[in-house]
Amino acid sequence: MERHVRLGVNIDHVATLRNARGEDYPKVVEAAKIAEKSGADLITVHVREDRRHINEQDLGDILNVINIPVNLEIAANTEMVNIASYYKPDSVCFVPEKRQEVTTEGGLDVIKNFDNLKRTLKSLSNTNIKISIFIDPDKDQLIATNKLGIKTVEFHTGSYANAFSKQKNVKFELNKIIESTAFAKKIGLICHAGHGLTFNNVTSIASIQDIVELNIGHFIIANSIFYGLENTILKMRDIIAQAIK
Repeated sequence: MERHVRLGVNIDHVATLRNARGEDYPKVVEAAKIAEKSGADLITVHVREDRRHINEQDLGDILNVINIPVNLEIAANTEMVNIASYYKPDSVCFVPEKRQEVTTEGGLDVIKNFDNLKRTLKSLSNTNIKISIFIDPDKDQLIATNKLGIKTVEFHTGSYANAFSKQKNVKFELNKIIESTAFAKKIGLICHAGHGLTFNNVTSIASIQDIVELNIGHFIIANSIFYGLENTILKMRDIIAQAIK
């Protein structure tokens, strides 16, 4: 069977642009529709505690108009779990969140937050929502995630992306992801990846045999200012397809 790597298009930064002036444009739901039409396998959105971009209204609107899955990124707390339980996206990815950060700076420390995550997961146990956790490519974090009973992880590729842009320690950072993916498969985990991925650096990640999904947002939205959202997604899809041949 031909390998397929799913592409999740994160449209948070369409809302960032809208919120910069407090207008009702650009419309997040239109971005979701274009992404679906352009070959995205899923739409990813992050409802942050400070609602700096996507909000609950956006989430509900997106769920009402698209026919592909919605992946909701949230912090592991009661407020966000209640939102997930109410809106029922196809999947939820638990991510770390700090108010002062510009963007997510790393993976969730599953070891440190094990007990809280265990309680949080119990709250979602009566739903059909698929659960993943955004972690750094680290063996101990994978073992802890497995102990929680989570079957899917998303590797934070930010350190690799930073290394790639500086052309320093690229092989080291890439090998961490390759080795972690191999270990994850060994213990029965499904692997996704994302953060900082672009046309230039995505090939090495997409070509890792057991990564089945990539979530890409900031670059796609930024590039679409000059080349259009549909064209950008189509080109990203093509680069990923070439990487897995």
